[in-house]
Order: sequence, then structure tokens, then C-alpha cells
Amino acid sequence: MVVQQYRDGGGARAARALAVAGVIAVTAGCVGGGGGGGGSDGSGQRAVAAERPLDVLGRAAGVLAEAGGAEARTSMETAAGGTRVTIRGEGTYDFRTQMGRLKVVLPTDAAGADDRRPITELLAPGALYMKNRGAGVPDDKWVRIDTTALEDGNLVTGGVTDPMAAAELLRGAADVTYEGKSELAGVTVHHYRGVADLNRAARAASPQSRGALSAAAKGFSKDAAPFDAYLDEEGRLRKVRHRFSFASEGREGQEAAEVTVVSTLLLYGFGAPVTVKLPDEDDIYTGEIRQG
Repeated sequence: MVVQQYRDGGGARAARALAVAGVIAVTAGCVGGGGGGGGSDGSGQRAVAAERPLDVLGRAAGVLAEAGGAEARTSMETAAGGTRVTIRGEGTYDFRTQMGRLKVVLPTDAAGADDRRPITELLAPGALYMKNRGAGVPDDKWVRIDTTALEDGNLVTGGVTDPMAAAELLRGAADVTYEGKSELAGVTVHHYRGVADLNRAARAASPQSRGALSAAAKGFSKDAAPFDAYLDEEGRLRKVRHRFSFASEGREGQEAAEVTVVSTLLLYGFGAPVTVKLPDEDDIYTGEIRQG
């Protein structure tokens, strides 16, 4: 295994994260794991292994935007108070428009029912739309969340880290090591390990992602998120796993608990068509959403 160390600043701040306004109950737990899928796409290879890792990672979001659409699988594992819960998603995402459509499946113990239907999520710059949200929301209505107003910038709230946000976080990479080559779903990938500085990533992000990432940089208890990223020979991000930590507010009489969220994104099927139609205003629920 080849290991090369690169340092490029960093930092940590104390703040509080919201982390579950929509789907995840902080007291229950979590995100993790990875999905499958893959295949080789395209032919114009870049010798990414010979490049400076910080340059490769800093360019990853732009390379995805050039690639356009892709299929995506996600998993999010939350650990809190000895409880682990995993939320999984699958769908398509267009990195040019930064819009996507995912089906998110909640585990039984988080949903509270065996027959809970998957939540449909539409991702758009600055917004998250959810259908089959439950919590008193009519089945035919969508809930719209302003991701720039979330304390986690929707890095964990929806049970899915927005794919472009996950790539943009790599713009804030520091303390990066190149871990060598491996194979992922039949594709040769280069493995990089490091820490993403949320503040730096927000400053370097595209205008569409900057608002949400800036909110996350202010909201998480640590602005450093360790990651493992796997890029193919063309510099396209194939898999990335981020680890977020924050302190949840304890219920009355309970102390605040440290919550760890591991968010994994797997990308494949580059060039896949992506169609996302945002809901009309009449289809968006504006009433009260039950909590707890």
C-alpha cells in the first residue's frame, strides 16, 4: 500500500448541530455502510495517482459536473447512546443542475411501523422536498425545507447527504494521505483519506452549494469531518464516506449525548438521464408537522 501525507491547514470550532429536522431522530441514531454498483464509463483517463492529492480532491466536484448525471446509492448510520440505525437511499442525481431524486428507506425502529413507505426526496440547490414524510403530513403533499436554514446544511437531516455537497466537501480537504489503488465494483479506484474542513469547503464551494455548507460550518460541533474518498482513473468520485459528530440536546433530566453520523455515497452509471420536476406550490404542505 502506498501512503503519502499532505497537510493543508485545518481547524475546529464549538457549535451545536440540529441534525435531524426531518427524517432522523437524534435520540435513535444514525447512518453508515455503503452500496454497490459500478461499471467503467468513458475513455479519457487522467493519471490521478501521479497528481497531488489535494488537487485531485479539489477538482472532484467539477469533474462530476462535467460527467452530468449518475446513479447513486446512499447509506447513513447514526450512533447515539449505544443505538445504531441505518437509513438507505437510491436514485439519480444530475451534478450539472445539482438536482436529484432519491427513495429513502427508514429502518423499522426509526419509522415506528413495518409498513412505512419509502420517503421520496427531491434535492435542489438550497432546498429539500420530501413526500411520504409522515408526522401528520397528508400522503399527497410535499414538505419543503430550506437547507440553508438547517444547522447541518442538510448533510444529515434528510437521511442522505446531498451528492454534490458530499463532493464539494472535498474542496476543504486537509491532512490527506494517498492509500493506493483498489477495485470497486470492477472499477480501478484511487483511495484518499483525510479530513474535510467545513469552513474551507464552504468558501470554495459553487454558489449553489455555498449556502448549505456555510450553515453546516456554523452548526456542527466540529468543523472537521474525516473522510475516505475513492476516485476512478478519470478523477470521478465513485465512493465517499464522511464522519460527522455533534452533541445532541438531551431530553429533560438527561445529559447531551455525542452523536456520530457516518454518511456514505456510491456513484455509478455515469451519463444516466435524470429528470426532476419540483412540486407546484399547491402541492407543498404548510401545516403543522408532529414532532417526536
